[in-house]
Amino acid sequence: MPDRNAILTVSELTAGIKELLETALADVWVSGEIADFARPRSGHCYFTLKDDQSQLRAVLWRSAAARARFDLVDGLEVVCRGHLDVYAPRGSYQLIVESIEPRGWGALELALRQLREKLAREGLFDPARKRPLPRAAQRLAIITSPTGAALRDFLQVLTRRWRGADVLVVPVPVQGQGAAQKIARAIETVNRLRPRPDCAVLTRGGGSLEDLWAFNEEPLVRAIAASEVVTVSAVGHEIDVTLADLAADVRAATPSEAAELVAPAADDVALHLARFQRRLRAVLLGRIESARSRLRALAASRVLRRPKDRLDELSRRLDEWDARAGRAVRRRIERARRDREALAARLESLSPLAVLARGYSLTQRAADGSIIRDAAALSPGEVLRTLLAHGHVASRVERIEK
Repeated sequence: MPDRNAILTVSELTAGIKELLETALADVWVSGEIADFARPRSGHCYFTLKDDQSQLRAVLWRSAAARARFDLVDGLEVVCRGHLDVYAPRGSYQLIVESIEPRGWGALELALRQLREKLAREGLFDPARKRPLPRAAQRLAIITSPTGAALRDFLQVLTRRWRGADVLVVPVPVQGQGAAQKIARAIETVNRLRPRPDCAVLTRGGGSLEDLWAFNEEPLVRAIAASEVVTVSAVGHEIDVTLADLAADVRAATPSEAAELVAPAADDVALHLARFQRRLRAVLLGRIESARSRLRALAASRVLRRPKDRLDELSRRLDEWDARAGRAVRRRIERARRDREALAARLESLSPLAVLARGYSLTQRAADGSIIRDAAALSPGEVLRTLLAHGHVASRVERIEK
C-alpha cells in the first residue's frame, strides 16, 4: 500500500500540472493550421491549432484580436505567441494567444490580400463602373497633405500645362492612425460642394506598405467607390498599387501624371483650336459658294428673266380650264334634261289620265266617291259620277243588268 500521505486528489494533481505547465511554458511560439474557428459576439476568438499529428485548443481574447491586421479563417497557417493555461474543471489545457502572424505572409500583406478579394467580389473594382475624365476640368479638388511634395509636384505640372482650372486643396493626413477615416470624410465633403468639382484627385508620395496603408483601408476604398465626383488616385510611385487605385475611376502612377491626365496642355489646346478654326472657315466658305451658285442659277432661270411668260401661261391654262368646265356643265345639264323627259314619259304612261284619254272612264258613287267595280254593288236610284278624259258626267241608276 502506498503511503496515504502521498496520495493526491484530482484537484491537487491538476493544480500541480497547472503550476508546472504555466511556469515552464510561460512564453511559447507555436505554428499550425487554424481549424474550427469561431468568433461569438463577445469578440473573443476560439480555434484549434493543428498539424498532421496533433492539435491544440487556443483562445485569442478580444483585445488581442483587435490588433490583428488580417482575418482569421480555417485553413490559414499561422505562428502564435502565448502561454499555456490549464482549465482545472475539465482537466484540459489550451494556448492563450497574445499575438498571431500569418506564416509565410506578412500580416499587412495578408490583410491586403483578404480585403482586396472581398471588395472585388462586391464589384468595387469592376472596370464597367469606372467613368471617364472630363476633357478639360474647370474645377479641381486635390485631397492631400498641404505640406507634402505630392501637392507641389501636381501644381507645378498643372500650372505649366493649363491655367484655366480652379484648384481647391482639401488638407488631410496621408498616413498614420485615423488617416483613412479623415480622407474618406474629405471625399464626402467634396461631393457636397456646390458647384461640385469636375474631378477629385487623391494623392501622396511614395513609401512603404505601412506608410501607404491608409489607402488600403476599407472605409476609404468604399468612399472612393461611392463618390459621385470622378476620382483620380495618384498614390505612391509607379510600382505602388493600393486598393484606392483600384477603386478610383482613373489611376495615375505619380502626382505629376495625375496633373497631366486632368488638364490638357495649353499648346495642344491652341493647336486643336487652330485646326477647328481652319475647318470651320472651310465649311463656311463652302456654304457661301454654294449659296452663290444657287443665286446665280436662280438669276439665270426663265422665271426671273421673263416673269410675265409664266403669268401668260397660267392665264391661258385658266382659260382652258374655264372652257372645259363650261362644256362639262352643259353636258351635265343636257344629260339631266334627257333623264327628266324619260322619267316624265314613264310617269305619263302610268297615269290614269292617259288611260282615260284612250276612251276609258272611271265611275264613282257621288255620295262617297268610292269606285264602282261591280254592277251588283249598285242599287236603282243611286247617283253616280263618271270621270272622262275631259270632264265628268252625273247619272242615276235606272236598271241593273248582270
